[in-house]
Amino acid sequence: MDDNTKNLIQNHIDNNDVCLFMKGTPDAPQCGFSMAVTNMLKLLNVNFQSVNVLEDQNIREGIKIFSDWPTIPQLYIKKEFVGGCDIVKEMFETGELKKILDDKGINYKK
Repeated sequence: MDDNTKNLIQNHIDNNDVCLFMKGTPDAPQCGFSMAVTNMLKLLNVNFQSVNVLEDQNIREGIKIFSDWPTIPQLYIKKEFVGGCDIVKEMFETGELKKILDDKGINYKK
């Protein structure tokens, strides 16, 4: 991964409290896993920034190297990698996602 791509990814993570690297957009997800994570965030009424990896092949491949995680979507909360769809879904179902949002001071629908 080149420095430009790494810096671009880091800037997205640094400048957004909740950042989701996904395929498509929250209003038009391009894969079921991306749709699932956006739906969970929307259910909690979390304000999040999305990055459509389909618009930039460098980001699409670079985010996998950056996080050392092989799949997309990828959710970051306050600069910390939370996980992909399966992990976020499990955290949503157990209430752990709300706990992380609380711990990091992120507003959501309680």
